[in-house]
Amino acid sequence: MLKSPKIIMASLALTMVSACSSELSKEEQAILDARIADETQPTNMIAVLQDDPDLSTASILVGLSGVGIEMQDNGPYTAFVATNEAFNKMDAQRLSELLSADNKEELASIAEFGLVQGSMTSADIAKAISDGGGSATITTVGGGKIKATMDGDMITLEDGAGNKAHVTKADVTSSNGTMHIVDNLLMPK
Repeated sequence: MLKSPKIIMASLALTMVSACSSELSKEEQAILDARIADETQPTNMIAVLQDDPDLSTASILVGLSGVGIEMQDNGPYTAFVATNEAFNKMDAQRLSELLSADNKEELASIAEFGLVQGSMTSADIAKAISDGGGSATITTVGGGKIKATMDGDMITLEDGAGNKAHVTKADVTSSNGTMHIVDNLLMPK
């Protein structure tokens, strides 16, 4: 695995500091630690997805579908990503069949159903709902339609089959878009 030039430079700087026999103050160490942590954060949407253990099933789905390769360096996108708990609501046999590499076409249609061209924050979605008189239709990259409404201050999404999902964690940012974590898997019709 290749390391970022910034991480290498930070490591060299740390080595040079200790080689000069000087110690960093607590404040300087905190600043250095924060910079190193920022450099090791995932950048694109796929890296953010892979970095979150609660989204490992969605990460596998996106990887097996081939959609991950397309979206890795493209965008911006908005992604509605189901948690592992949401996938666990499915029948275990169906989930196992679904996550088979043999189902690449179906996997791609599911992955693309949760993906929208352009980056939309939760505020953007809420404004679209308000502007739409209480609901908004969001078109996915696969051509599907997601109906967005508000349930109090929570965004609720509904797929064509009537499955509903609530945004439980909004505005997870990446270099190529925004992810919203949802509590149920949205499926194409």
